[in-house]
Amino acid sequence: MTVTMERLDRVLVVSIDRPAQRNAVDPDTARALYRAFLDFEADDGLDVAILTGTGGAFCAGFDLKTAADGRADEWLQGLDIPNDWSDPAGQPMPGPMGPSRLMLSKPVIAAIEGHAVAGGLELAAWCDMRVASSSAVFGVFCRRWGVPLIDGGTVRLPRILGQGRANDLILTGRPVGASEAQAMGLADRVTEPGKALENAIILARSLTRFPQACMRADHLSARMPGAELAEALRREWRSAAAFKSEGQAGAARFSQGRGRGGDFDEI
Repeated sequence: MTVTMERLDRVLVVSIDRPAQRNAVDPDTARALYRAFLDFEADDGLDVAILTGTGGAFCAGFDLKTAADGRADEWLQGLDIPNDWSDPAGQPMPGPMGPSRLMLSKPVIAAIEGHAVAGGLELAAWCDMRVASSSAVFGVFCRRWGVPLIDGGTVRLPRILGQGRANDLILTGRPVGASEAQAMGLADRVTEPGKALENAIILARSLTRFPQACMRADHLSARMPGAELAEALRREWRSAAAFKSEGQAGAARFSQGRGRGGDFDEI
């Protein structure tokens, strides 16, 4: 299994478990993540979820090796957004990374150790709060390969950071450490190395103490309306065409060993 789950009273911990790939998401993992959060939403015994990764990394994005060799083709080709899709809450559908097009009524907290980059950054932005280790690294590392942000990054990052800071991340692809991420509003809380999940669990349990209907109503009201989110995600998805023109070749270069670890020189 590439996704594991643990119930802690009314808290669900969902872990991406592909440590050898720095928790890069392949199609099977995306399907498992999507199903895990649908089940979380439907479970009356759960109030808060935590998304994290095993082995000292949050998520290195989509598994470019599967994109380069064609294993991801069937998955990606089935993700087109219908023209009449207008309700991410009532009409759930998956995104390339899995849950990135869902709009849940319950909060999700990201517990981030190590890299949260490319699609992994988009998963972190999809979460409602982010607890990061001081060793965490954020960045649009897919900038190196011509792989566009198609999991809500262009929609959510400007709302979290403001347009200027979002532009900085989206255009440059540069790595951002935890302290800068906290200063710009990307990391809500920063912990000692190895303590992100522990602190996220404390935070999640504190949220379960509140009257849930009121908290969820405020949570919904504070977010982009569903129809507006659907239209923004549909517009973003048009960028997927760029993957065919540039990203597939970039993914092939990555799979051959170029530009690993965020290197922007040898790409």
